[in-house]
Amino acid sequence: MNKVLVSLVALVVASAPVGMALAQPVASLETSRIVIAPPKSDLARTIKSGLSAAYYGARPDTAVQKEAQRLYFLYGERHFEPIWLSENAQGGVVFSPAAAKIVTLFEQAAAEGLDPADYLTPSISRDKLTGDSIALATLETAFSAATMRYANHIHNGRLDPLAVSPLLDIKAKPIDEAALLAELAASDDPAAVLGKLEPTHPEFLALKAALATFEQSSAERPAPISDGAVLRPGNSDARVPAIRARLKLAASTSQLYDDLTVSAVEAFQEGQGLEVDGIIGPATVAALNGGAATRREDIIANMERWRWMPSDLGDFNVFVNIPEFRLWIDRNGQPEYTTRVVVGTTKNQTPVFSDNIRHLVVNPYWNVPSSIIRGEIAPAVLRNPGYTDSHNMDLLYNGTPVSPWQVDWSQVSSSNFPFRVRQRPGAGNALGQIKFLFPNKHDVYLHDTPSKGLFSRSYRAFSHGCVRVEDPMAFAGALMANEPSISRASLEGMFGPSEKWVNPQTQIPVHLAYFTLRVDADGTIRAYGDVYGHNEAVIRALGLSTDAEPAIVAEVETAPAELSP
Repeated sequence: MNKVLVSLVALVVASAPVGMALAQPVASLETSRIVIAPPKSDLARTIKSGLSAAYYGARPDTAVQKEAQRLYFLYGERHFEPIWLSENAQGGVVFSPAAAKIVTLFEQAAAEGLDPADYLTPSISRDKLTGDSIALATLETAFSAATMRYANHIHNGRLDPLAVSPLLDIKAKPIDEAALLAELAASDDPAAVLGKLEPTHPEFLALKAALATFEQSSAERPAPISDGAVLRPGNSDARVPAIRARLKLAASTSQLYDDLTVSAVEAFQEGQGLEVDGIIGPATVAALNGGAATRREDIIANMERWRWMPSDLGDFNVFVNIPEFRLWIDRNGQPEYTTRVVVGTTKNQTPVFSDNIRHLVVNPYWNVPSSIIRGEIAPAVLRNPGYTDSHNMDLLYNGTPVSPWQVDWSQVSSSNFPFRVRQRPGAGNALGQIKFLFPNKHDVYLHDTPSKGLFSRSYRAFSHGCVRVEDPMAFAGALMANEPSISRASLEGMFGPSEKWVNPQTQIPVHLAYFTLRVDADGTIRAYGDVYGHNEAVIRALGLSTDAEPAIVAEVETAPAELSP
């Protein structure tokens, strides 16, 4: 038994999460001496026995077993004494005042975009405060588990992002559970303690406020306009009457997309910052479905994704919203610079994660990813050995450039292509004149591009996964605003044939985010297309009802064929 408990404690210490203001430093947790204190009362001994049974009865490497491990450790530090149960004047057992207030939080969880059933489980209810000591011990530990579950949900969201998509590469923010439980148990206001774990970003708070008033305004809420084929002037479509109503035009049952409706759509597009072309594609449909037409499911799904974001985005940071095809530099929560971007296609999606910009590279080489080599370059070279020369590329074998004319291509195929490929700096380089690096396992970054025409489109998902910046030198100048020795002028002075690396003194947080709803300062909700289908995937994973068919937003028009990241 002692050997098992030692291994259990070691496992818990190795995986013990470290929180925000409540947390100890990581090093102190790793080097602290961990003591499992012996129980001193009958109820404490029952709690210890119940936790041991829960641990040994759970299947290894499951969420149930991990929860039992955490609870054993948390209660072991306090002699397995109860946190939530206390005796009243008549000698009966009751919930502590803090526990009663937390039960109220569980009952009101829907206001947070959460599910009360996740916390008010069959093991937890006010009528369970009777019975033998085993039943009370079960209630005690079940309540701690539910409280930690609630804390993690308001801090990190209900879902594991990676379970929704491997491209939602987001790490959970740790919580010091022992410190949190102790603070909650001693607090006169546990709601305030838990509230510190919630996101504080103004857009999250605005979405939460919109959720609170959603049912009150449901009678005035128009039905969302459904996705469908791209609608051009002169076409007919069953959605046209609803579009007219949304734009407050005279009611008509005609399905003809006529000149009057086209003019109203163009005015709407201009007001939304969309391409003013009168064509109703995914971006325009999404914009029409913002504001009063926003679905409850969309609000909750976007709140969930805000919980995935770091608690502190950084006083000076870069924020890319993929569905919006736009980038910002924010200083102290206020936008200081913004520009359009091109993101990955639905086949080559831009991943969602946070990192730090560490390097700027002027006149960059483009080290072509192996997926593009296999899928595009190798077949092209096999057809025409002059392909690499015509595209200003080097063919590398073991790191050394080789001439494609010296290769016996009859011995090479796409499946056994033994070469790496890089594109030399120059006007036609796929990365343009500058790239902004935040080294990551996805090998994506921000960069310039020679393909400027795509920035004028409303739908801008055309890259192989990297983020192309419309005006990279203006962005570079704004990005280096805090660097005394780096400026736009100094970077432009480096233009030439040789790659040059620039290392800012301070790393800059960069967030590749995915929000289909954004909230303006005046509270207006703007909607954007679910370009990769992540929003509908989150809605399904949360078990929210929706009448909308889950779909990835389709590309309005195909982009010109090009080779670029």
